[in-house]
Amino acid sequence: MSTLQVELVAADRKVWEGEADMVLARTVDGELGILPGHTPLLGILVEGDVRIRTAGSDASARIDGGFLSVDRDKVIIVAEAVDASQIPA
Repeated sequence: MSTLQVELVAADRKVWEGEADMVLARTVDGELGILPGHTPLLGILVEGDVRIRTAGSDASARIDGGFLSVDRDKVIIVAEAVDASQIPA
């Protein structure tokens, strides 16, 4: 099974990088679920939680808004501020 390469970036640092099975985030158009093979997109994120599912475990980070880019199984999430206290190091 293929995976996603995910980067979670705050304005001042890279918060997390790794492989994931699924990414869930809320955009201005509603909840978005990203799986491997997802069509390319650019979405505007609203304040809320970004959830990253990796090997059967879920991690989440609180963001204040930003954007999400998906292309060729690579997901980049950029936000001004990120509370990643729920994401393992």
